[in-house]
Amino acid sequence: MLDGKRVALVHDWLNGMRGGEKCLEVLCELFPGAPIYTLIHEEGRLSATIEAHRIVPSFIQHLPRGISHYRHFLPLFPTAIEQFRFNAYDLIISTSHCVAKGAKPGPETYHLSYVHAPMRYVWDLFDTYFRRTQTHPGVRIAAELVRPYLKNWDRRSTSRVHTLLCNSRNVRRKIREYYSREAQVIHPPVDVERFQPGARKSDDYLIISAFAPNKRIDLAVEAFNRLKLPLKIVGSGQDEAYCRSLAHDHIKFLGEQSSEALVALYQEARAFVFPGEDDFGITPLEAQASGTPVIAFGAGGALETVNEHTGIFFHEQRIDALCAAIKEMEQQHSEFDPDDLVRNAARFGRERYKQQMAHAIEYGYRQWKEGLAEAVAPESTQAPESVEVS
Repeated sequence: MLDGKRVALVHDWLNGMRGGEKCLEVLCELFPGAPIYTLIHEEGRLSATIEAHRIVPSFIQHLPRGISHYRHFLPLFPTAIEQFRFNAYDLIISTSHCVAKGAKPGPETYHLSYVHAPMRYVWDLFDTYFRRTQTHPGVRIAAELVRPYLKNWDRRSTSRVHTLLCNSRNVRRKIREYYSREAQVIHPPVDVERFQPGARKSDDYLIISAFAPNKRIDLAVEAFNRLKLPLKIVGSGQDEAYCRSLAHDHIKFLGEQSSEALVALYQEARAFVFPGEDDFGITPLEAQASGTPVIAFGAGGALETVNEHTGIFFHEQRIDALCAAIKEMEQQHSEFDPDDLVRNAARFGRERYKQQMAHAIEYGYRQWKEGLAEAVAPESTQAPESVEVS
């Protein structure tokens, strides 16, 4: 697509294969020669598809402990992303939940941004990240001081984007509220073909997640402590040590796992637990594709991926509320039909995302190139209405 055009990809950071990197991986397939500009790159943590590209990290990479403690340099992120130069490119495509969408295109460069979320650390999840009891007082004070600057930068830098896409209706609402912009929805890719229901179920519940504050792994640990039910947790991250310190012996921390191991874990789980409010959430769909029902907090992207035929919601992030949902699942888990679960997950397949992104990028670029963007404000350069999956 767009043969002969010079394309650059921009991504916040590259240090693991999470939902955002699954989206980037598809863009790498669409544009196999495009370099990737990013704040930091931890080699060996990405798929071969991504690692095959030329990756250009920012100066954050070269600061003392810049890779291992990159989050400490949050106030420098806007400067780091703005120092990249894109004048030599016809178009840049950013995938962003932090600062990637703030990349500055050249005067003859088209910029499309796929937004996973507005910068959640300074908007709706500021309290979750910086006002918790375990947050160091110095970190809390520093965050309060820098928050106004980052919110202002995040809002202003959106004007550099000609076309905004986003991963869910939930995020589209936030974009309207925070940026006063419109965005079209293309749900992220779920590699549903990798998963299928297994032959047997264990008694173990399952979480697969980064240990980020908004994921609320601590809430799940407390609930399973109380109920004395077995829980397996896959993943790593900043809250891991804290969650381990809370857990009783029947809660197992498995760290990072291979793709093959994840398939088996999904298949065998009694139910998948999704206790945080996420912008979209790919893991609940991978669970459903594996024939495993979901217990989810009833907010955010889960409302677009889980329904009464595929899971159970709890509506307050309290231990009692989650315990009640787990008890309900204990009684009803056998009533969920694997065919319903698989059918729901199939709506979010990887090939569907790839086709819709290719169409949206080419459509937006052609519209901009033909001069339509000069006749109206950048806000109105949109992908066609048909890109949203219902």
